[in-house]
Amino acid sequence: MTTFGYEKLSSELNHLKTVERPAVVKAIEEAAELGDLKENAEYHAAKEQQGKIDDRLNDLTDLIGRAQIVDPSVLEHSRISFGSTVVLCDLETDEEVTYTIVGGCESNPDYGLISFHSPLAKQLLGKEEGDDFKAQLPGGVKEFEILEVKYQEIVFECHE
Repeated sequence: MTTFGYEKLSSELNHLKTVERPAVVKAIEEAAELGDLKENAEYHAAKEQQGKIDDRLNDLTDLIGRAQIVDPSVLEHSRISFGSTVVLCDLETDEEVTYTIVGGCESNPDYGLISFHSPLAKQLLGKEEGDDFKAQLPGGVKEFEILEVKYQEIVFECHE
């Protein structure tokens, strides 16, 4: 992942640890004071929320622990790799699309950011400008020509 993705996950982890989990622990304590726990909806809802937060904390801790931070600006982009921006032409419709290959937690297809784990990205990695290829996608097989492979600064969020 990029530094952006790492910081995004770290920020979420910190927020869960310092804000959300303490709030749900307090809610559990307050609900427990209401009495009979068997029929205490507030208590059960808070316990369920705590379980979800704990699961996410475990997931984030694992992701951050295994993270490899990559600066795509220093990578070679003559062949498609992590951080490459790729301009493709759909050979059937002649439509051009642009994608940038990013880490899983950074992907946002609405902004053209696709995870390197996605079916399309897996088929793009290692290819060069001018290559034609058939991509097996969830909607069926599509044929593309790679018009351009480059590095450009990655915009992760739209600031409107």
